Amino acid sequence: MSLRSRLSITVAAGALLATAAVTPAVANDDWNGSQSSSQSDSQSSSRGDWGQHHQSNPRLYKGVVTASTLRLRSKPTTGSQVIRYAYQGEIVSIFCKTGGQNVDGNHLWYLLTDGTWAWGAARYINNIGPAPRWC
Repeated sequence: MSLRSRLSITVAAGALLATAAVTPAVANDDWNGSQSSSQSDSQSSSRGDWGQHHQSNPRLYKGVVTASTLRLRSKPTTGSQVIRYAYQGEIVSIFCKTGGQNVDGNHLWYLLTDGTWAWGAARYINNIGPAPRWC
């Protein structure tokens, strides 16, 4: 096998591994085991209600948009590409939360799963039920 073929295979395999490593859909979240104490406390107090209303996918959380128009972005920063918009009162599905650019005193961002994966500033999304887990 030529050096060029080996190099092409190595580059392709590396790109595939890098994509798999950053794809939220395949993230190992240890759902049943190792949650932080603050997460498990908030989840245990409202888990019964949460499970009754959201049995279709227990890995998702819910939130309601409080901004009149919320820009949902490709990264947890205000300068990243706008993927789509969410509007006041809209219920959104939250996969997880992460730290990002500070928006009006709040550095948390939620990864939303409604049709496309997009980041929304937590400053403008109120949780319905327990706080989302960390990404």
